[in-house]
Amino acid sequence: MLARLKTFTLLGIEAMAVDVEVDISPAAMPKTILVGLPDAAVKESTHRVERAIVNSGFIRPQDRVVINLAPGDLPKQAASFDLPVAIGVLAGSGQLAADRLEDYAVIGELALEGQTRPVKGALSIAIEAAKNKQLRGIVVPAENAAEAAVVEDLEVIPVRSLAEAVAFFAGEIDIDPHPSKIQELFEQFSVYDLDFADVRGQESAKRAMTLAAAAQHNLLMVGPPGSGKTMLAKRMPTILPQLSAAESIETTRIYSALGQLPAGQPLLARRPFRSPHHTISDAGLVGGGSPPAPGEISKAHNGILFLDELPEFNRKTLEVMRQPLEDGNVTISRAMRSTTFPSDFMLVAAANPCPCGYRSDPRRSCNCTPPQIEKYTNKISGPLLDRIDIQIEVPAVPFEELQGNSKTKIGTSSEQMRCEVERARERQADRFANSSTRYNAQMSSRDVRKYCELDKGCQQMLRHSVEEMGLSARAHDKILRVSRTIADIAGDESIEEMHLAEAIGYRNLDRDLWT
Repeated sequence: MLARLKTFTLLGIEAMAVDVEVDISPAAMPKTILVGLPDAAVKESTHRVERAIVNSGFIRPQDRVVINLAPGDLPKQAASFDLPVAIGVLAGSGQLAADRLEDYAVIGELALEGQTRPVKGALSIAIEAAKNKQLRGIVVPAENAAEAAVVEDLEVIPVRSLAEAVAFFAGEIDIDPHPSKIQELFEQFSVYDLDFADVRGQESAKRAMTLAAAAQHNLLMVGPPGSGKTMLAKRMPTILPQLSAAESIETTRIYSALGQLPAGQPLLARRPFRSPHHTISDAGLVGGGSPPAPGEISKAHNGILFLDELPEFNRKTLEVMRQPLEDGNVTISRAMRSTTFPSDFMLVAAANPCPCGYRSDPRRSCNCTPPQIEKYTNKISGPLLDRIDIQIEVPAVPFEELQGNSKTKIGTSSEQMRCEVERARERQADRFANSSTRYNAQMSSRDVRKYCELDKGCQQMLRHSVEEMGLSARAHDKILRVSRTIADIAGDESIEEMHLAEAIGYRNLDRDLWT
């Protein structure tokens, strides 16, 4: 007897439809054969499924069982095939007359006693299942139900055991679909504990961070140890606009596919903030492995990637990040297939000006020799530095500002900065309403010529700065993009000399510290 039902497998962060076909025929000796390019975890599922069937009160078929996972050329990974295979075996052996098998896809891992266990990638699978108009819904382990229910136009049926799933497919019980609670999840998980008001002084750095957040400009902070670079960077997500539902799903599916969603949080409501250690490998940063898995730049999608102590990173590792910074995605190519992961993030980096860190600190003397300083700064290549729009110095905070009265010396808060950011982003949304561009930092050369026109005075100022500082064509365009952002925050239609002068000032590290 032949049984057929739908399930899904993950390839990177994308879900692919799989047909589970189970054929049971008489044989002298019971034997189970699993075909369809399964990996080791899937091959071992036959033993789990057999014991789960018996321990759930059903009869293990004493015949020849052939299980085909189609299409046959698609690699099958993970243990999410346990539940569909078990239901297929029961349907093929006549223990389950299931009219609902055509209406619902099935995923889930089984324990030996028949209980369901959560699987990775439930959100991606639910998104793909919703595209199949022949499916009413999907049956998932109860622990995955809230995550899959984020997809609103799909019935998500939670089951806690094989016996419960069989009863549902046999029509013996009705299980209410898990409700979608996107708005409640945003209200619960979108609150930040950090605030820029906690940072003493550093108002010029806060200004630069506001500009960076307003148009997703990359930012580099250079200053002595203890000046507050890390403290500032950690508060960067608090001034970014709240994730939209689409952005949240895009980011959540990456963590879902990796099995790294926080416990009890089926949806990411805050922008991710990733801060990898400087010993990270190439594959850890941009993704890789077999099968390819997302790296830190993809985990920072729609959020912040913070690289602390930037010169301590391996130079080769930093160089592989150059293309994703420009394109917003990264493609991992292998012999059999290529996998593309999203990586639309904002880079925030921090560095000391020299190995000891006190080269720019007037209160401490620097003992580094010129060769040591040159070796240290040369770890950051010119092409990578060129891709960082805003470069600022973060000086040590004076004692008076550290000890100031908290009631009279409160600095700019995250709420104030976020209002400026949202106002600038609204202007950009109107400007780029009919294009794929979203932020000033993403403007093409054609967009720069269209939206960043300069009068004669500004043109002369920019010409002088480019020639004096030896800036590249990319740096020239980035100055114009930052100028456009400064004008947006000020509410001005055209770029004025004061906007351009401030933008040029954010490229001084090219000349002062990195030469």
